Amino acid sequence: MLPSLESVARRLYHQKEKMTDSKYFTTTKKGEIFELKTELNSDKKEKKREAVKKVIASMTVGKDVSALFPDVINCMQTDNVELKKLVYLYLMNYAKSQPDMAIMAVNTFVKDCEDPNPLIRALAVRTMGCIRVEKITEYLCEPLRKCMKDEDPYVRKTAAVCVAKLFDMNPVLVEEQGFVELLNDLLSDANPMVVANAVAALSEINEAKPLIEVNSQMVNKLLTALNECTEWGQVFILDALSGYTPRDEREAQNICERISPRLAHANAAVVLSTVKVLMKLIEMLPADSEFIASLTKKLAPPMVTLLSAEPEIQYVALRNINLIVQKRPDILKQEMKVFFVKYNDPIYVKMEKLDVMIRLAQQSNIAQVLSELKEYATEVDVDFVRKSVRAIGRCAIKVEQSAERCVATLLELIQTKVNYVVQEAVVVIKDIFRKYPNRYESIISTLCENLDTLDEPEARASMIWIIGEYAERIDNADELLESFVDGFHDENTQYTICVSLASLEAIGMGWERRMRANDDPLEVQLQLLTSVVKLFLKRPTDTQQLVQRVLSLATQDSDNPDLRDRGYIYWRLLSADPAAAKQVVLAEKPLISEETDLLEPSLLDQLVCHIGSLASVYHKPPSSFVDNTKAPLRQLAPNAAALTTNGSSSGDMDSAPGLIGVPAPAGGVPSQDTLIADLLQLDMNPMGGAAAAATAAPIAAPGGGLDDLLGLGGSLPSYGAAPAAPMVDPLAAWGVAPAAAPAPAGGLNDLFGLGGGIASMGGGIGGVQGYQTPKAVWLEAASHKGLQLEGAVVRKGGAIYMEMSITNKAMQPLSDFAIQFNKNSFGLVPAQPLHIPAPVFPNQTTQVSLRLETNGPVQKMEPLANVQWVDGK
Repeated sequence: MLPSLESVARRLYHQKEKMTDSKYFTTTKKGEIFELKTELNSDKKEKKREAVKKVIASMTVGKDVSALFPDVINCMQTDNVELKKLVYLYLMNYAKSQPDMAIMAVNTFVKDCEDPNPLIRALAVRTMGCIRVEKITEYLCEPLRKCMKDEDPYVRKTAAVCVAKLFDMNPVLVEEQGFVELLNDLLSDANPMVVANAVAALSEINEAKPLIEVNSQMVNKLLTALNECTEWGQVFILDALSGYTPRDEREAQNICERISPRLAHANAAVVLSTVKVLMKLIEMLPADSEFIASLTKKLAPPMVTLLSAEPEIQYVALRNINLIVQKRPDILKQEMKVFFVKYNDPIYVKMEKLDVMIRLAQQSNIAQVLSELKEYATEVDVDFVRKSVRAIGRCAIKVEQSAERCVATLLELIQTKVNYVVQEAVVVIKDIFRKYPNRYESIISTLCENLDTLDEPEARASMIWIIGEYAERIDNADELLESFVDGFHDENTQYTICVSLASLEAIGMGWERRMRANDDPLEVQLQLLTSVVKLFLKRPTDTQQLVQRVLSLATQDSDNPDLRDRGYIYWRLLSADPAAAKQVVLAEKPLISEETDLLEPSLLDQLVCHIGSLASVYHKPPSSFVDNTKAPLRQLAPNAAALTTNGSSSGDMDSAPGLIGVPAPAGGVPSQDTLIADLLQLDMNPMGGAAAAATAAPIAAPGGGLDDLLGLGGSLPSYGAAPAAPMVDPLAAWGVAPAAAPAPAGGLNDLFGLGGGIASMGGGIGGVQGYQTPKAVWLEAASHKGLQLEGAVVRKGGAIYMEMSITNKAMQPLSDFAIQFNKNSFGLVPAQPLHIPAPVFPNQTTQVSLRLETNGPVQKMEPLANVQWVDGK
């Protein structure tokens, strides 16, 4: 039957009306609020509906139309579903800012919850749940209870979600009113979507407070509803099933059989959720059972199918497959070809496929894998090529039978003379040497030919290790190491501190540490020091000067404590007992493990339980990346305040005697919590009064054996005092004045440059004022209309203050200052308004101290200590 002309005309009219809705977003005339108010109170329904649409359009583009709240509320009394939806949308947006007026709508809500139209009943209860106003929640209970028992399933499933929203606002009310029990009853509902929403609501409630435990009776209800739910309902049910522990093997098999058809679902989320449940249930079955073998065969095809989806889904699937392969590599052991890289794969997919390939590599397929990896090493993407070369080395370490072939492949790649390929090959060959010592040393000469091309720290450190480890087989090992020693000064790492500043609108107070290296970082210096000592122990007659030179550079000329400590240890070890040094330094090393990047078993088990979620993509537990901004800032540990001799807290440093130089408790080492306190707890204000000098026994000078290293004749230069570092003295931050340098004691009598021992340091703090935080220039007068602002953040008497100097370099007085903080990592906000009683006249400077609190909104900043605020006048 053909449609009537009237129905066609009506349809065309509605289509045209929808197409012209954009007109509501183009009106910007003045006096619009008054006109809308008049139209909202019109007697004509069409005019009233048009007015509400204009209000919603204005609200959408950010205009403040809260003044129309009473007039829009009056439009709720209508049978038109479209108009009612618009009014409810307005109400959800402005109810929080107008809670008293929002109560006016309660009667209409209650009335709508009993409307004959189920759409209106569901709309009413959904809106009441979305209005997060505590005054309304008490009126919501009775209508919600009725809707949870409504005859229409659409209303019931909407009411189930509303319970979870109500629990978020008022958990106690939900428990007292028995809504959790009602949700539990909905699990037996005949409609599967009602069951799915009830499961979703209960899961969310249980995350905050465990109230319902999944039992076998509930599992049967969920499995019955599983086949008829929508795809997202199935995900909710499967997630709930993953938290259930079967009573016995038979029940576990029954659950596996009933959910395994979900593996063929078209939705990737359903497939991964099913895999998650099955992976957990497999652990409860006997390892040698035939059921596990058949189930394993069923798991492979759906995961392979996911790799033919969009690249983003492929990536998520690969990250989850990485976990599954670590847990049960036999599931995909026959599917290696699926993970071969395609030319048009995005780089993030290629990288993940490489990881899975290495995990699946075994003797039966290693020839295929090496052929692929060799091909990948000639690609144009540098990062992909680097990882491919490393993958060849990992295959050699994992599959011993393929090691010789892998080494030959690496030598072919080195012959290409491509710089980054050569450097990666050197790094992986070093690992192969560690796995198979004294087997492939014939290739060292080839590596030495490419010595000049190595400019990356890891490659240089690896080559130095190879030279030191096999020094007895390399005739010119001393010359090769000496070429590295010539650049030892350039390897030094320097630290600079910078302050990030912004404009008047957003002043950023951030301290960030940047590491700048002229050539190579610390790892090359440490490896060079160790290799030279190895060379000396193997060939002592012709390397005396080289080892003395390197130890001198490490202990006297270096500012890095790790390098200096290792240098002093080697020095003392060589001086005291060369035979013991040989046993320590040249000891047989344990072989490296086959898989160095495997996750910890406990972490892997935890991540397998989160397959299909962000945790399985990040390979981190949810607690490590879910930022709970509602939680208070970390408090200082109770023992972190024990920095004084008389038990004074760290917040009262003005009167704390003897903060520095007190003897440590016998046999006690401060815990990490003691040493690393909360950043906001550091008190940088001056110490009042004279701090007591520490009394500690001086360090006994070592014997004269250190004056002449190994008795080689000719004493070394004096290394008693530490060299003057170009950085700020770290003790100055605690009010410790630098003590006069003691006379050098000759040789290594003063091992760590402490002069007369600990007491000399302690005596240097008596009567010295503490560190005054210098004020930094936050605003330059030249670029901010004559306003210059300098400041610093300090702690005084346990409270945080922002000390500011405001200088007026303009021609007119400045007044009416205000300040506002943005969200920051520590929740810093002003504890009081910025108060400057009088105007700042030209050429005048005013000092202002603003107390800060840490109860503001929290948001992690980069860098962590970055704080932004708006300071206007």
